[in-house]
Amino acid sequence: MYRQKHKQRMTLTAVAVLVVPLAAACGSEQAGAGSGTAKAEEQVTGTRWTIDSVTVDGTTHRAPDGAHLTLDGSGRAEGSYGCNTFSADAAVDGDRITLGDTASTEMACDDKPMDVERALSRTLSDSALKSDVNDGRLTLTTDTGDTVRLSKGKDAPLYGTKWTVTTPAVDGRAHLTFDEEEGTVAGRLGCNHVNADATVRDGHITLGVPSLTRMMCEDSLMDGEKALTKLFAGTVDYAIEGRTLTLTSENGTRVRAVAQR
Repeated sequence: MYRQKHKQRMTLTAVAVLVVPLAAACGSEQAGAGSGTAKAEEQVTGTRWTIDSVTVDGTTHRAPDGAHLTLDGSGRAEGSYGCNTFSADAAVDGDRITLGDTASTEMACDDKPMDVERALSRTLSDSALKSDVNDGRLTLTTDTGDTVRLSKGKDAPLYGTKWTVTTPAVDGRAHLTFDEEEGTVAGRLGCNHVNADATVRDGHITLGVPSLTRMMCEDSLMDGEKALTKLFAGTVDYAIEGRTLTLTSENGTRVRAVAQR
């Protein structure tokens, strides 16, 4: 569940820093020409940044799998620091960052190092951060010298990746995997297992009539499964940004999924 907070949280502060190169570039096209500013803008905006590590008091901790930051270039940011996700608005005044309308989940995940998430939060919240972009790497540094290091994430491959569905919400049980050699997609829609033909061409996927098992589950899973079945027996647009896959059908059904490591 999301809750609104006026104070900066870990990842939100980090994301806001990503706006700095963009603001600098927009101030003067001439100033950005031939300088590092234009390069930084190209690297930072529209990029999914993987959080690699956080260093506090001289001790470096590896960030949880899946921790990332993304800035869409229009003043909105979203991401995850391993377990919990966030979204935010961000305003920039030079290299100082102001955040507003922040929202984040507050879950505890058994398979994530929550102590490292807390270290990330303590390092990045309520801090003035300096950003440095160099060769596909981003470093965020506090006034006291603690740092968060990030790297430019690569898009996950469509084929062979286990895509776990996040929207619609099906309790993490729905997933799909595309097989290039067989020309199929298989997985689970929340309750039932599914298999169908899948032909990929020019940003589109033509999905055949699905073959489904016939189990019955709780209503929440069945509702999500009904929404997912609308993807099949038709053509969907697909897009991959970092480790996120978005499928949009001709009937308006939109499904988002994340790549499992």
